[in-house]
Amino acid sequence: MGRTLSVVVPTFNEAGNVAELAKQVGEALQGVDYNIWFIDDSNDNTPEVLEELCKKDAHCHFRHRKEEEQTGLATAVIDGFHMADGDFLACMDADLQHPPAILRPMYAAMLSGADICIPSRLIRGGSDGGLNIVRKFVSGTARWMGKVALPSLRNISDPTSGLFMFRKEMLEGADLQPIGWKIMVEVLAMCKYSLVVEIPYEFQDRNSGESKISKKVTLQYIEQLKDLSRRGISHDTAIVTRWSPEFTESMIKKYCPAE
Repeated sequence: MGRTLSVVVPTFNEAGNVAELAKQVGEALQGVDYNIWFIDDSNDNTPEVLEELCKKDAHCHFRHRKEEEQTGLATAVIDGFHMADGDFLACMDADLQHPPAILRPMYAAMLSGADICIPSRLIRGGSDGGLNIVRKFVSGTARWMGKVALPSLRNISDPTSGLFMFRKEMLEGADLQPIGWKIMVEVLAMCKYSLVVEIPYEFQDRNSGESKISKKVTLQYIEQLKDLSRRGISHDTAIVTRWSPEFTESMIKKYCPAE
């Protein structure tokens, strides 16, 4: 379908999820020129699992970072962005709470002219049902903090999920210095873009493994917001448009129909 898509997936002890993720990404992107880049910081057998996966599936690539390189999920994603060769870059979690099927409508949004596509749990057709009540509170608090601190997040309904796709050229000249986990917050604050498309999606239950949320992650996020409040660039002219479920389906049929 014309444009190459690279899906960057940071992994930390996700041996039970990576093969299923690769399978579902392949199913979602039939007919699309795509590849997957796993950037791994694991201390279990995930690197061995990824090595075998990459031997079996030519779409898959991985890099295991040395311990001294491991400075957080966001830096892993940045490393993946620079290694990937796609015209479009996507970021998603390895635990399948970001459903790989959402990649196809995201790709359609990019082909339609979006600079960045952000699936949202919080618009019509979306759901955060994969979160328990505690994590819903934590997630909501993180969104509120981000929107208070950073003007570039205020028109985005779901700016802290970490699931997004964008044009690779947005990285040119961007001063990305991510701290901790929230890579999309960094991209929204520091990259230049004109059109953001939000599409609905349903957050899923974790497939395998454990959540990585901790006090350290929370403190890193606060530090990141303080830093970006000083460095963030203006996005006053950026347009944010939200697609309904029906319009999303029509755009899939227009730009990347199933073969």
